[in-house]
Amino acid sequence: MIDLFSDTKTKPTQAMRQAIAQAEVGDEQKFEDPTTNRLRERICELLGKEDAVFLPSGTMCNEIAIAVHCRPGDEVIAEATSHIINFEGGGPAALAGVMLRPVVAPHGGIPGTFDGAALRAAVRPENRYFPRSRLVTVEQTANTAGGRVWPLAQLREIVASAHGQGLATHMDGARLMNAVVASGVPARLQSVGFDSVWIDFSKGLGCPVGAALAGSREFIAQAWRLKQRWGGAMRQSGMLAAAALHALDHHVDRLADDHANARLLAVSLAEIPGIHLDPGAIETNIVFFDVAATGASADRIVAELQARGVQMGAFNDTLIRAVTHLDVSREDVLRAVDTMREVVAHLEP
Repeated sequence: MIDLFSDTKTKPTQAMRQAIAQAEVGDEQKFEDPTTNRLRERICELLGKEDAVFLPSGTMCNEIAIAVHCRPGDEVIAEATSHIINFEGGGPAALAGVMLRPVVAPHGGIPGTFDGAALRAAVRPENRYFPRSRLVTVEQTANTAGGRVWPLAQLREIVASAHGQGLATHMDGARLMNAVVASGVPARLQSVGFDSVWIDFSKGLGCPVGAALAGSREFIAQAWRLKQRWGGAMRQSGMLAAAALHALDHHVDRLADDHANARLLAVSLAEIPGIHLDPGAIETNIVFFDVAATGASADRIVAELQARGVQMGAFNDTLIRAVTHLDVSREDVLRAVDTMREVVAHLEP
């Protein structure tokens, strides 16, 4: 199976498995796990923050950050297609009791992002009838916009606008390292001004599990309390932290291969009759394409692909997503394109 469903489908390499097996471990909750402690220090340096906490998932990072920054009844401002709004099971409402206010990219702007003017328009005026605007979030990269990268200048504009209006800032860095490799801008610079930020290890970095949330010492102290309350506390987490350290050492620069494979996939798919996308918009490892002109639904095409050994994801009736990662080679991409060409050619009305 050529699995392009998501970069979450990556499996640990043999070298990563060896790092896991050889990890020094201790009690994470007593700060006695040396490998987890090294990871936390590494993340602080990488993101330019005072402290960090190792967590089971990126969704937990987002939910803890929201709950620390906000109080029930507050409002979180996020891009309309963001993971926090659409793909966390209503967690912000269920766990933190907050409302979500979606904003969209301005006309001509980068899909999946917004600017200072859109943010200012979304902030509620102080009024006892309104929820209180409390937190602004950005998602780097913007997943459902096709892995688009927030430019540094736009990140700085959001931070300045948010802080100028008394709002906290949070970066969902699920694919932050993809943005680093694509833009050449270090994670530390992209994180400047954000009160909290996290990176995921279980996507393009190829770990089996885990993410790390960073911020001020006070913020992380509160995050630890919620980690405990919500069942995220671990014991000998060094085995998982060792995988993350290995990934940071060996799997970051190679993200450029995933980006190149995604561009190859996009250019090749665009040549198939009935498939529409803009290859020039592919910046990282995510490719969305429309199949409406084939006359078949996205679900049907995905099923036909899977029967032939290629897995992608139907995003809606006509849109399909494919994501490249370290378990997908250039040859796999070319085979996937050949399979798509075969599927489309044999579609019946």
